[in-house]
Amino acid sequence: MPGRKKAVSSGRSLEEEVIAIARKLGLSVQRQVRAGHRLWGRKRLIDVVLFDTRSGKSLGIECKAQETAGTTEEKLPATIHDIEAWPIPGIVVLSGKGFSEQMKSFAFSTGKAVLLEELEDWLRLYFGLYEDRQHHFS
Repeated sequence: MPGRKKAVSSGRSLEEEVIAIARKLGLSVQRQVRAGHRLWGRKRLIDVVLFDTRSGKSLGIECKAQETAGTTEEKLPATIHDIEAWPIPGIVVLSGKGFSEQMKSFAFSTGKAVLLEELEDWLRLYFGLYEDRQHHFS
């Protein structure tokens, strides 16, 4: 959210932040939604699925939090690739200082990644919810 700088310590707490933003926007939320299988047969679960009953649009969200350098960053390209196999559109929400600038640049270049602090505006655009705000796009 603009102006909001709450530290997120884990993927689970990031999911909670994403859900809070979605509910604020009037979106329906489901967690850990099964969406087929990954390579080698493992179940594919989407962290959070949002649904807008007004438009009928849905969106899957993977939540990746990392405060220090680590393996979450290394998994990001595979996560973005996995999103392509989902039966619905999807994105990755990133939070934390542990992602390198190079990895963030890669993720943003795919059009499949957004920072937590930009998520509310991104969701408003995706679901067409700017009529709820004082400003409109021309």
